[in-house]
Amino acid sequence: MVRTAVSVLADDPVTYAGVLGQLRHSDEFDLLPWSSDRTPDVVVVAADTMTCDQLRRVEAVHAGGRSRVVAMVGEIDGAALLATVEAGACVIVRRREATNERLADAVRVAAAGDGSLPADLLGRLFNHVGPGGRSAEGGGGARGGTPARSLSHRELRVLRLLADGYSTAEIAGELAYSESTIKSAIHELTSRLELRNRSHAVAFAVRAGLI
Repeated sequence: MVRTAVSVLADDPVTYAGVLGQLRHSDEFDLLPWSSDRTPDVVVVAADTMTCDQLRRVEAVHAGGRSRVVAMVGEIDGAALLATVEAGACVIVRRREATNERLADAVRVAAAGDGSLPADLLGRLFNHVGPGGRSAEGGGGARGGTPARSLSHRELRVLRLLADGYSTAEIAGELAYSESTIKSAIHELTSRLELRNRSHAVAFAVRAGLI
């Protein structure tokens, strides 16, 4: 079995110990201190709310280029959700929903290069951004409002299926392409639009009014 290296960053020692304890229930993870010489595959950032300091922490982990971020939060609204995704988190899970298995699954999803958001949080994201890809504060769309016409029909369908929570294999089955073709399409899409990860692609789709 290929083991996944995981580190935890938390607001306080109690939360830190609690998250480590949950992850120890899965024998597929190597739990590393953040100060370890080995770069973790996934970093779980645990916080009550996503403050500016927490967002900077997510950005710093993502900037390293090798670790994927799972954000485990107590409460999160539409604005904080969008900021967390754009900072680099690919999976978001609520603390009250983070059972041992749910947290382990979030780490697996991140390690596999996928992303996920709770379904109702996707609704909050849409409500925050609003129709036409403009935020409640009046901000523009992602990447300065990149036009939908720059995307192919296949890319639009892939984006919408990502937003619906489909995995790479499920998207391949839905669109009748090979899984490698869909992986390439997602990589090309996220690279060309300078999107951080799949969850960021969902945020982009909402901002651009594509879903």
